[in-house]
Amino acid sequence: MALLKSVDAKFFHADIPYKPMGKYAHFLTIRITESYPLFQTDGELNKARVRAGLADRSTISRLSMFKRKQSTPERLVGRELLRTYGFVKPEECEYNVEFGMDNPDCIIYGFAIGDSGSEKSKVVVDTAFSITAFDESHETFTLNAPFENGTMASKGEKGSKPGEVTSRINQQDHIRPQVFFPSIVTLKDPTEASFLYVFNNILRTRHYGAQTTRTGRVRNELIGVVFADGEIVSNLRWTQAIYDQMKTNNTLRSPDPLDEEDVIQAATTGIQTLMNEEFIVHTDFIGEDFQALLAEVKALTASEEGLRSILKQADDEAKAYAKKHIGKKTAAGAK
Repeated sequence: MALLKSVDAKFFHADIPYKPMGKYAHFLTIRITESYPLFQTDGELNKARVRAGLADRSTISRLSMFKRKQSTPERLVGRELLRTYGFVKPEECEYNVEFGMDNPDCIIYGFAIGDSGSEKSKVVVDTAFSITAFDESHETFTLNAPFENGTMASKGEKGSKPGEVTSRINQQDHIRPQVFFPSIVTLKDPTEASFLYVFNNILRTRHYGAQTTRTGRVRNELIGVVFADGEIVSNLRWTQAIYDQMKTNNTLRSPDPLDEEDVIQAATTGIQTLMNEEFIVHTDFIGEDFQALLAEVKALTASEEGLRSILKQADDEAKAYAKKHIGKKTAAGAK
């Protein structure tokens, strides 16, 4: 049963194919920090030294958001929904412990369980980079140790307890609010249900990076979807095109944060220009052309009935795929 009216069915497979069939759906996403998230490795924020733009050849350091920092939170949101609506029981599939191997999460995002079986992810996410430079995009915070009477103590000071010297707990770099990370999420060989499942996960996910109860807030703004017969530009190239566009428009107002409308406008213009340079067959839903699709998806996912229909179709497809292909691989591995 077709769930979408604004997109031609030719962009989707009727069933999940076992071999790559050359259909791609690319979600054009701008990730916007709304608190102080942490994208780090070994206690330091991830960053890379790259060219500022495609036209601007100067070199800057940019914050980096590695692929697993993006895909894992979105995957976990999808798993939570599958449990909420009864398509996966907690004891049937535990993330990174014992995968169920036959639900939408396992089939779409992949899994690996030693000799028991594996499935390659159909969702491809690459490292995303901040538009603004590292120095403009982060702050260093000192975390102090509070006592019950409400006082705090820093290194070298007399502590709140008589005769006792205390020290700071930690000093940590955090990413500032309103830092923008352009990111393209690619779904290989989508069915309509898997397309909607991944789309909904991106829209719903609100926390990325080091997971705590008080930080990591990030909002995803989708500006379009590109259906193609191959992969499109990299996150870095898109980010550099946005930087050039904003520089031309005089909307890079360092050290002030970027304006969201300016970023969306530059991102839309930048990706349209880059897509015109591509050597692949593609159909673009960008800017105004994207609004009908976005409204239809939001209407579907905003109701329990609509969301259940998406999850049911995705679950049916995953179980049919697992029965046909995963069972054979598991049996072959057991021999």
